[in-house]
Amino acid sequence: MFEPVKKAFQIKEIRQRIFFTLLMLAVIRFGSQLPVPGVDRTYFSRWLAAQTSGDAFSLFDAFTGGSFLNMSILALNITPYITSSIIIQLLTIAIPKLEEMQREGEEGRKLLVAITRYLTIALSLIESAAMAIGFGRNGLLQTFNAINVITVIATLTAGSAFLMWLGERITDKGVGNGISIVLTINIISRIPQDITTLFQQFVIGRKVATAVVAAVIIIGIIVGMTMMVVYLNDAERHIPVQYTRKIQGRRQVGGNSSEIPLKVNTGGVMPIIFASSIMEFPVIISTLVGYHGTGWWSEVLKYLSSSYWCKPATPRYSIGLLAYVLLLIFFAYFYTSITFNPIEIADNLKKSGGFIPGIRPGKPTSEYLNRILNYIIFIGAAGLTIVGVLPFFFRGVFNANVSFGGTSLIIVVSVVLETIKQVESMMLVRNYKGFLSDM
Repeated sequence: MFEPVKKAFQIKEIRQRIFFTLLMLAVIRFGSQLPVPGVDRTYFSRWLAAQTSGDAFSLFDAFTGGSFLNMSILALNITPYITSSIIIQLLTIAIPKLEEMQREGEEGRKLLVAITRYLTIALSLIESAAMAIGFGRNGLLQTFNAINVITVIATLTAGSAFLMWLGERITDKGVGNGISIVLTINIISRIPQDITTLFQQFVIGRKVATAVVAAVIIIGIIVGMTMMVVYLNDAERHIPVQYTRKIQGRRQVGGNSSEIPLKVNTGGVMPIIFASSIMEFPVIISTLVGYHGTGWWSEVLKYLSSSYWCKPATPRYSIGLLAYVLLLIFFAYFYTSITFNPIEIADNLKKSGGFIPGIRPGKPTSEYLNRILNYIIFIGAAGLTIVGVLPFFFRGVFNANVSFGGTSLIIVVSVVLETIKQVESMMLVRNYKGFLSDM
């Protein structure tokens, strides 16, 4: 796994790209420590500690690398960009004009990127205004006045726009997808603190035998989940494809074979993000408006909040976990349906003279691909369910409350593997160019 990275440092161009990426990541972590002028940096830490559903914000804090709790200039981080990207991606299904842009190639992609940027700025303004006004009058701002409110809005929006720009520069001049790299380094920056919390809770201060067993279990669970995510991320089902021979002039062309790779985890981390967002949205809204009632809605929020799941004392609230699992499976199928079109694949195969051995071209091919796809999506959804549910189980049963979970783990592993593959691809292209220049 690390051999390609070792070889990459021996190549000047790739080495410069890696150093540029590391430099940009250092800038991001430095910016995460710079406070917003005129705010109480401990406000959100105290506020969340007083909430019974603070776990709804744990994923957001992990995505921002702790910048949100510290109220740094990068408190919003790239979450507005992620939200706008998801919105645009879903709108391409509902709006034909956006779907046309997506199919227009490079020019259409540039237009979609520009729309995503503008939407990111709009979301940043809305979120920063809500924080500056809503929380500012309750103690976030040291002095609640128009100047401080405008300063906070401008600073947080500028910080989010700066990170978006920085992510694009990493994509152009560094290695990997810049936005994904930024998100990954934010999540990784929180892991040491979470590991320390686990060891302080279950290892330090215990008897030697108990401490050793607890440490082995903690390390085993983390390593086991990581290996499972790696396997889930790389697992593929290969569909063989054969191309018919054609006569061109006096030569026969075609007749070669190929494969259609179908990823087991076709939806990636998106099903978990969608399912978590829907379950946590009512909890977050109720928390932000300060609802602390004892009526039926308060009882509903307990079913929706993951902090109440898997607790032996109140097992009825785990019904919410069942709803979460059903949503996760639904979005695994839904997201795959908008990213992979068996009918289009079957048509393209038919036009190019390709066919799946034993399957007739056209509609039978699309039905076969759809049947295989439904089978492997279920396997991928089952794997996602295990990875997503385990953190809730350990939190409820053992009170192991950490910010990283299944979502964060899948993001980190996926981005690391994709970045390594890109480095390998860059090395392959360079070797290929070198071979041509020597001829």
